[in-house]
Amino acid sequence: MLPSGAVGYPDFNKFDKDGCSNGVPRRSSTPGGSDQNPGKLRKARCTETSEHRLTFGVQIGGTTTTVFSSQVTQQGPSRWPPSTVTLLPSAQSCQPSPPEITYQDTPLSRYLLKSCPMLTKEYIPPLLWGKSGHLQTALYGKMGRVNTPTPCGVRKFLPMQDGATATFDLFEALGDHSTGDDVTMVICPGIGNHSEKNYIRTFVDHSQRQGYRCAVLNHLGALPNVDLTSPRMFTYGCTWEYAAMVGYIKRAFPQTLLVVVGFSLGGNIVCKFLGENRSNQDRVICCVSVCQGYSALRAQETFLQWDQCRRLYNFVLADNMRKLILSHRSSLLNMTSSNIGDADMSRLYAATSLMQIDDSIMRKFHGYSSLKEYYEKESCVHYIHNVTVPLLLVNSSDDPLVHQSLLDIPRTLAEKMPDVIFALTHHGGHLGFFEGAVLFPQPLTWMDKVIVEYTDAICHWEKGRPACQKSSRQHMNSFLQNTGVTLSG
Repeated sequence: MLPSGAVGYPDFNKFDKDGCSNGVPRRSSTPGGSDQNPGKLRKARCTETSEHRLTFGVQIGGTTTTVFSSQVTQQGPSRWPPSTVTLLPSAQSCQPSPPEITYQDTPLSRYLLKSCPMLTKEYIPPLLWGKSGHLQTALYGKMGRVNTPTPCGVRKFLPMQDGATATFDLFEALGDHSTGDDVTMVICPGIGNHSEKNYIRTFVDHSQRQGYRCAVLNHLGALPNVDLTSPRMFTYGCTWEYAAMVGYIKRAFPQTLLVVVGFSLGGNIVCKFLGENRSNQDRVICCVSVCQGYSALRAQETFLQWDQCRRLYNFVLADNMRKLILSHRSSLLNMTSSNIGDADMSRLYAATSLMQIDDSIMRKFHGYSSLKEYYEKESCVHYIHNVTVPLLLVNSSDDPLVHQSLLDIPRTLAEKMPDVIFALTHHGGHLGFFEGAVLFPQPLTWMDKVIVEYTDAICHWEKGRPACQKSSRQHMNSFLQNTGVTLSG
């Protein structure tokens, strides 16, 4: 018997020709048909308002009590947005709704929507503050999670060819997986993050208890107590350290299946890693990316706008990145192979945005000639079309760091690529996705639970497939690799 809550083995005979199984709607493929938004289960029923005040208030018993309010004005050449940034919106301003789902009508997609109820039922954030993307993001940034567990792992050190030393933490499963298989999650955290961050620890603990081994990359230079051994730090799309971790896991556990998971910046890295070389997809059964921005080149333009206070977030992220770089100042300046000089450090001190730091420091780690080239080569959009494993892309429409225009990228991918699901929640902020009744959030978030639920479903799907079908994808990857064929979007 399967444990309570486990996903059962797939029944391949239950899906009829109309693509319906147990009430899961079929994606319409007829242009101009009754479904004007094919592949989307439901649209969020929430409207935005626009005012000229910065308001921080709470509605109690039908009366709104304003805690903070300030008139937004324009002064000099700096343009402030003539719109409201509401930190605590009305509790009645938007009804909870399920994620907006975009997908192609395939047997796997229909099975996943049937087996993952969290993708089709309402996501309910805490009543008083959970509908604010700013507060969700701020709570994630300040606390990470509440009642954070402390999983016990082993730190591994991997020497790189250029003299750098990659590190990752390995956490063994706390029980058997429901399929009986050996499955390892290879996790890439967000910008400047590592295995000791609270949101990573919470997710790892939850995954361990569901029978998953977890390997978590520590971004190069992110750990405060580990020195650099080469004049290089992590960048937005460098996959070298992540590839070294995955290679170690494949050698150390030759029978394990791999689940690739990336958060924010890590989502960009893991998608790029899978698409760079088809051999990287060997033994990978699925990939999950949460809150990534997809294109650094397009994102840098939106980060200079005041809309949704994005320029302020840009400043905060730049300040954090500056502190991280300065903590390794001696390593970056004193090594003979370093191309970072005192003049670059002077520009770093004066930088007020990530783009200025990227131009003066980050792009030079890999010798990019310009900031534009750095952003183009570091983004995953040129590689993600080569990913053939099942892919779940998750974003929130109120994420203050990811502009709405960037969400067209995953939506288009899900419409054009089979077995790709794009889930867009109306609330959640950036890596927040807190759940709770009124005020206090639960230790586990919607994000933590949906990743494990999706992965469980994939594992059972793979378990129920005939052996010939399991090997066909890897044979195709090997054939395409040997012939040099590359898919294009």
